[in-house]
Amino acid sequence: MEEQSIFELIQSMENFTNKLIVQWNKTFNEELGVSHVLVLGHLNQNGKSRPSDIARILGLTPPTLSYLSDKLVAKKLAVRSVDESDRRIVYLEITDQGVEVLRRATQEGQRLKRVVFEKLTQQDRDQMTAIYKKLNNELVE
Repeated sequence: MEEQSIFELIQSMENFTNKLIVQWNKTFNEELGVSHVLVLGHLNQNGKSRPSDIARILGLTPPTLSYLSDKLVAKKLAVRSVDESDRRIVYLEITDQGVEVLRRATQEGQRLKRVVFEKLTQQDRDQMTAIYKKLNNELVE
């Protein structure tokens, strides 16, 4: 019985996440997916980075990161640069336009979550906060 309730919880969480992503994709009209935004977020937080490092940190394959990078560069949201001391090393770096798109994407994500979570009672939100804090303490970065 416990296994069934864990399965239902996982299924509900995944369903909620998927629906939230679908909603975000419908309302954020930049022709970018969540993975593009994750890459921009990494670049914004960590500065210029090697694509292989970004892929490893975000749990993406190198070909996937290459595809994402190509689109970000084509849309002028990121640029590629080479290491002056070793021209074989290529970096990806966020542009000012990329920072702005990331800001809007984050804002839209927060707006969507607010709309959803406002439907819960304060007691429900307090419970969820406690549960997420407990789960976050279990996960090691």
